[in-house]
Amino acid sequence: MPVDPEVEAAKEHGWREAADLDAALAEGRIDEAAWHRGSLHLIEEAYLSAATPQAQSGHSGDAERWETARRPVLDAVDRPGTFLDVGCANGLLMESVAAWSREDGHPLEPYGVDISAALADLARRRCPQWADRIWAANALHWTPPRRFTYVRTGLDYVPPPRRAAYVRHLLDTVVEPGGRLVVGVFNEERDRGSLAALVASWGFPVAGRTSRPHRHPAVAYKAFWVDAR
Repeated sequence: MPVDPEVEAAKEHGWREAADLDAALAEGRIDEAAWHRGSLHLIEEAYLSAATPQAQSGHSGDAERWETARRPVLDAVDRPGTFLDVGCANGLLMESVAAWSREDGHPLEPYGVDISAALADLARRRCPQWADRIWAANALHWTPPRRFTYVRTGLDYVPPPRRAAYVRHLLDTVVEPGGRLVVGVFNEERDRGSLAALVASWGFPVAGRTSRPHRHPAVAYKAFWVDAR
């Protein structure tokens, strides 16, 4: 299917650079270590130079649009517990989830991990009350000091060939038994469920999903979740 640059840009501002990294890996021009270095460079260059807390966490809008775009992650929450944000950046989602979950009546204790040591340091400075629960690590290989009721992640944090193994690692090592792995919030065409279908094809039943309208009429904010045994 032809790529619509306008839709791709609405889904992800850095989509061209990410696509270039994926293509270079698939063609053997770089290895997985170089893929991670390239992804880290893109993230740090954009986030650490940003002027707002939202932009330091990968969102181009203001506080109101941030809540619209990120609050759907709590649709996966049905009881109090712990919440690990994989790719926590500056800690804004940790702060937001703590506040929103109290409003929703299912209070969560937030934790965070990021592949960028610089962003993890920024999160600790912004959220000193949680400094001892923010780690710098590559979640693909990370064994945390504890497990969590809810673990939120994106799948684009690891190279495409590793994504099924990444989901298995999180479910087996990071999510607590009976907990939930939440994928999202991500931007996807409204009339597609490609990412959820892909995860289901790997043998991980999708237990639930949610979506919200995006400013672009062809796109929606989406999340889905997989329950751990």
